Amino acid sequence: MSSSWMQSCIKCMLLAFLALPNHISHGALAPITSFVQTSGSQFSLNGSPFLFNGFNSYWMMHVAANPADRYKVSNVFRDAAAAGLSVCRTWAFSDGGDQALQISPGVYDENVFQALDFVVSEAKKNGVRLILSFVNNYNDFGGRPQYVSWARSAGAPVSTDDDFYTHPVTKSYYKNHVQRVMTRVNTITGTAYKDEPTIMAWELMNEPRCQADYSGNTVNGWVQEMATYVKSIDRKQLLEVGMEGFYGDSLQDRKQYNPGYQVGTDFISNNLVPEIDFATIHAYPDAWLSGQSDYSQTEFLQRWMAMHSSDSRSILKKPLVFTEFGKSSKDPGYSISSRDEFLSGVYASILSLARNEGSFAGGLVWQILAEGMDSYDDGYQIVLSEDGSTSSLIDQQSNKMIALEHHLMSRRHLQLKNRFKNELNN
Repeated sequence: MSSSWMQSCIKCMLLAFLALPNHISHGALAPITSFVQTSGSQFSLNGSPFLFNGFNSYWMMHVAANPADRYKVSNVFRDAAAAGLSVCRTWAFSDGGDQALQISPGVYDENVFQALDFVVSEAKKNGVRLILSFVNNYNDFGGRPQYVSWARSAGAPVSTDDDFYTHPVTKSYYKNHVQRVMTRVNTITGTAYKDEPTIMAWELMNEPRCQADYSGNTVNGWVQEMATYVKSIDRKQLLEVGMEGFYGDSLQDRKQYNPGYQVGTDFISNNLVPEIDFATIHAYPDAWLSGQSDYSQTEFLQRWMAMHSSDSRSILKKPLVFTEFGKSSKDPGYSISSRDEFLSGVYASILSLARNEGSFAGGLVWQILAEGMDSYDDGYQIVLSEDGSTSSLIDQQSNKMIALEHHLMSRRHLQLKNRFKNELNN
């Protein structure tokens, strides 16, 4: 290979990089055509850093099961996209009970599955990526207790909900559900879920907990088995556990950062499973530290975020997402201004940690509702079209995360330019 030919190639590459914009303007959310990936402790999209502001709307499939109510899903995605919210976390489960997706083990309601199809297609239409959770820890929408009940009815010797993690019958039920959802072909888009870039990530379980083993080892064994299984079906989409962030036995000194108790998970060991792509935390200081002062709750939250960000960067070497946070209107002394102050503090910390630590990628506020959804009122609800001051805060955070993302892109662009200039000069 001649040196003149090599120099010519380098010159062409340099010119291409010099032609790239240093800044990308933002407006409506971009069409979704590529999968989000990880690069060390950061997310990447098409080779560039990916940061985001997002939200939870767990109820979407359940509401969309009634075609007359599907406009609520559409309205939330439309309003969320307008506010720059580019990632939504929602349930891909409803086990037994009212409007169940999985009526009994391996038996599914096609109408409810088509409701989930609608949720995915509406997210795609509005440029919003999804994190879909496979099962609940709690008995809301069936969850882990329903799986154990099904196993008991089938004659399996299960005694507590914690047997979900270890008994072959419950594990086979879970794997079947994972397989059915991931290989589902969307009746609206015609794309299998596992091939859909709108689905940014899968979540093994919403807030796994295990009273039988506070060390985190039992949950860790389950995470390893199920994460391996998910990745055996497809590896294009990302995977996370669904954890709240409680520390277990792997690093004893970290337990001091827990809110005075453990739940049977281990933030370090559970997220070190190789098939897990990024870590998550939740925080509800108003509930976890009930009765303590706002100052104490704020101090806890800042430590919680900073420590997990540091551990994600230095130990896990994976991105971190704050997948649930909020302040309840049912708290004593609650006001809209106190909620806005809480969210402002969380958003400022996310931005600072994303800028300085590198592993913090974004946050998902709990929770966004559409107008007229009083039956889903859990105290944390936000209606973007009605809650003006809170919506403004959310919009501002979206813009700040986009600006930081562009700054990181420009910095990387400049590094590439300098690199190729040096190559050309040499």
